[in-house]
Amino acid sequence: MPDIRIHREHRLGLAQARKIALQWAEEVEQRFGMECSILEGETSDTVEFKRSGVNGELIVAADHFDLHARLGFLLGAFSGTIEREILANLDKLLAAGAKAAPAGKAAARKKK
Repeated sequence: MPDIRIHREHRLGLAQARKIALQWAEEVEQRFGMECSILEGETSDTVEFKRSGVNGELIVAADHFDLHARLGFLLGAFSGTIEREILANLDKLLAAGAKAAPAGKAAARKKK
């Protein structure tokens, strides 16, 4: 069974990372028919995802994301394409989150 492992570091903090993980889960549910569940923890969350032929988890921490997906036999032939799609989607969400994070911090400073 082929595996996909992706690690992405960020400087968003846990609250913003949680928002991005929720967006990611919603997108994969809609686009790929995944079933996602989010297990919240104090220092990190786990987004578990599954559908026929694939299952895995996305670990969401204050400074990184770790994704591990296990592909079934049929989807294994497309592991490169699937990995590129996951990377593009996650990188897009991280870039959008990074742009939004400074504005939120600046707004918080102005309120003081």
